[in-house]
Amino acid sequence: MELNQVTLPAIDVAASVAFYRRMGFTLIVDAPHYARFRSTVGDATFSIHKEDFIAEPSKTIVYFECAALDRTVAELKVKGLRFTQEPRDEPWLWREARLADPSGNVICLYHAGSNRLNPPWRVGA
Repeated sequence: MELNQVTLPAIDVAASVAFYRRMGFTLIVDAPHYARFRSTVGDATFSIHKEDFIAEPSKTIVYFECAALDRTVAELKVKGLRFTQEPRDEPWLWREARLADPSGNVICLYHAGSNRLNPPWRVGA
């Protein structure tokens, strides 16, 4: 199986569309209640769907891998995006930065290199 997409709730679809377009994603479906984007690398997609309210903050984190994380974060800051976590090295051998979309969905930009699929503690390693 291949993951097709993840759908995130959006209180304000137009604001979320603007946010993800500023991040560099390609808008491929645009409706008042729904939008779908294509990843900047590869064929993966993700979407947003209109919700009237979000009862509590989501505990889901959406991860987007960046080959040049620090440069990507710097470029997005120039575009006005605010990060809740600056790029930092994590104990699980990934470098991560985090921000939230207009509906509060947590987005993690990261670089893991070979550790994404082959960490030293991989099962069967």
